[in-house]
Amino acid sequence: MRVMERTFREQLFFLLLCASVLKGDCRYIENNEISKDELYSFFNSELKRETTEELMYRRPLRCLDMVAVEGQFTFTAERPQLSCAAFFMAEPNEVITVEYDNVDIDCRGGDFITVFDGWVMKGEKFPSSQDHPLPLYERYVDYCDSGALRRSVRSSQNVAMIFFRIHNAGSTFTLTVRKHINPFPCNVISQSPEGSYTMVIPQQHRKCSFSIIYPVEIDVSEFSLGHFNNFPQRSMPGCAESGDFVQLLGGSGIDTSKLLPITDLCISLLDPTHMKIGCDNTVVRMVSSGKFVSRVSFSYRLLDSQELQTIKLNNVEDFCFNN
Repeated sequence: MRVMERTFREQLFFLLLCASVLKGDCRYIENNEISKDELYSFFNSELKRETTEELMYRRPLRCLDMVAVEGQFTFTAERPQLSCAAFFMAEPNEVITVEYDNVDIDCRGGDFITVFDGWVMKGEKFPSSQDHPLPLYERYVDYCDSGALRRSVRSSQNVAMIFFRIHNAGSTFTLTVRKHINPFPCNVISQSPEGSYTMVIPQQHRKCSFSIIYPVEIDVSEFSLGHFNNFPQRSMPGCAESGDFVQLLGGSGIDTSKLLPITDLCISLLDPTHMKIGCDNTVVRMVSSGKFVSRVSFSYRLLDSQELQTIKLNNVEDFCFNN
């Protein structure tokens, strides 16, 4: 199978193996022998079900792991593990709670478990500091610092992660991961390279993004910003001055502040906007002043290898292949 035709799960597997974590201090990734079949099984729809406490899904947590289901996850160190991370993911309309159940680590000896509100990959953060409602320092919650005062941490979007460092064999901890409905999602990483989505900001001063870690074709079918509803749609270079606009961004990282703008829209749509974006990460980002109800609907599908070869000749997409 060609590289550009990998499923989203395969790319996550690759990104996790290449990720530099632990607040930029990680210099290597432990070889945890995570097989693709094991990683993909976490996404199995049969596991995505509501469970009682008695029937809660349980399994060991690995030093490098991906978790897309609710359940209890226990890590027990067989040897010193100094650079570990687990990535949690939910549906676009859900947020994640990470609860500490049983923790037996040596905080004074340098062990730590830190929950991060979002994802960190290759030194980049999602959501970016510009788009997240909390300052960066509040997005890190360390068990050794908070202890019994904060046994549960809730994410602001559908992704979260933990960093942990364990020095002594036999040290262990257990986490319970739960998902909760989020009526107005803001900042989403898509689980799939194909689908459709409607983003709504209900009169709130926010910056929200929908990230598709794949080269895709995007169709923006509906776009409504209250103050421009009676005007024809157009793309404008000065949309940021209006205070309410939608951006299409592209690039290779997950930090939206480091992606390159492809086009800005700040006038409500009468006709669909159609675009093929050959970047590793394609983002629909909506900025709202909070004065109006803002709404954008779009669909997306994975580009095949022939389409990618064709758009390499398009000047708008060149930066996606040169970075």
